[in-house]
Amino acid sequence: MRIAVDIDDTLNAVDRVRYAGEYIRRKNLPFRLVDENAHMLEKVYDWSHDDVLEFVHDGGITAFTDAPARKGAREVLERWRTAGIEVIVLTSRVAEWFGNPEKLSRDWLEKRHIPYDGLVASCADKGAYCAQNNIDILIDDSVEQCLSAQGKGVYAVLAVSRATLERAREVHYGGANWKQIDAAVAHIAGLMLRAGTP
Repeated sequence: MRIAVDIDDTLNAVDRVRYAGEYIRRKNLPFRLVDENAHMLEKVYDWSHDDVLEFVHDGGITAFTDAPARKGAREVLERWRTAGIEVIVLTSRVAEWFGNPEKLSRDWLEKRHIPYDGLVASCADKGAYCAQNNIDILIDDSVEQCLSAQGKGVYAVLAVSRATLERAREVHYGGANWKQIDAAVAHIAGLMLRAGTP
């Protein structure tokens, strides 16, 4: 079995409000908080894409590089790999924000001892990537990415959060923490076994 796992808000917990808020206060900028649960920096405050880029390039990248791993993520991935499951870290991090998104992601994973077999960055359509690369399951915090996977015949498990609660039922499987995500993957593995899929 091959599983693709997202980084931001799936393997880690990014505190966008705190980091961006401190930057806005420090610079005495006029932006207001719009959605404290948004998973996209551009939707957290009433600022433009250019404003967000300025924040990221002025040290805001630490919101991502310093983000703690979600509880249980490392242990679950270790157990999967011990069981012979191949884990591909699949992130949509792009060079415009992260410079070298692959190196930045690898550094974050290694500092937190997150086990994985491969890493792919700058992936805009994870469903298409999974379908083209024989990935059985995608685990992601994005409803859109999970729906893309489902639409292409790939199982998807949504890393449920406050930002996705309203739409979580659109994705067939989900979990609010890594214990629940692991249980969803075990259920899918059972379905695949019964269907005769390796």
